[in-house]
Amino acid sequence: MTLSADTRTIAFPNLVTDLLRRALRSRLPNADAEPVSTGDALVRAMCHDMRSPLAALETVLDRLQSEDDGRPELLELARTQARCLSSMLRTADATGGATTRRGTRLLTDVVRASVGASGLPARQLSVQLGAEAADVVVADARVQRILTNLLENAHRHGGGRRVRLSADRRNGWVELAVTQTGVPADTVLGHLNRPTPPVDLEGLGLWSVQRQTRELGGRLAWSREADGAFTLVVRLPDR
Repeated sequence: MTLSADTRTIAFPNLVTDLLRRALRSRLPNADAEPVSTGDALVRAMCHDMRSPLAALETVLDRLQSEDDGRPELLELARTQARCLSSMLRTADATGGATTRRGTRLLTDVVRASVGASGLPARQLSVQLGAEAADVVVADARVQRILTNLLENAHRHGGGRRVRLSADRRNGWVELAVTQTGVPADTVLGHLNRPTPPVDLEGLGLWSVQRQTRELGGRLAWSREADGAFTLVVRLPDR
């Protein structure tokens, strides 16, 4: 197949019919519309969410340049907006921009890379790898994207609360579990159950997690512990 412009001549009656058909089709819902891709969702969300932080940063920097009093509140605002932008970029990288790696890696290496990409401070995280999980071989970049999204989400919305990441292998499945207290379960589950991506970055990482888990033939589960901690489990088939 060659992609090129259609240069065939159209008779006038056929042209009118064709234009009417196109006009009607454009006003009717398209039942066969293709699902929104991760890349399209990412671009739309980034364009929506980055406008305000960038505008605020520009304003702050302009004022800092024109004023010499070193006002701490302006500097703190700039730092807050910069952190916001950094978090958005981490979500973008984990959702659709991560470089596809060739070859395979051990799960321990994928976990290490995911922690580094998430921005989660080491003091807030504890990692528990089961004896068999440490030898699991990973051959798909989406596993790292899933882990990075979950950890980055815990970092962005967790208010500094500790996070536990555990990995285990049993009965032909690899289980990746992220646990944190103070998680609004209804909100998280709402994002995970969305059939379409959100219009902004709020919930995009979790929507991406459920989509990529499904693409890998996996499943999602969750539980609430006695102390109120929320655990989200990603189960992936060990092929």
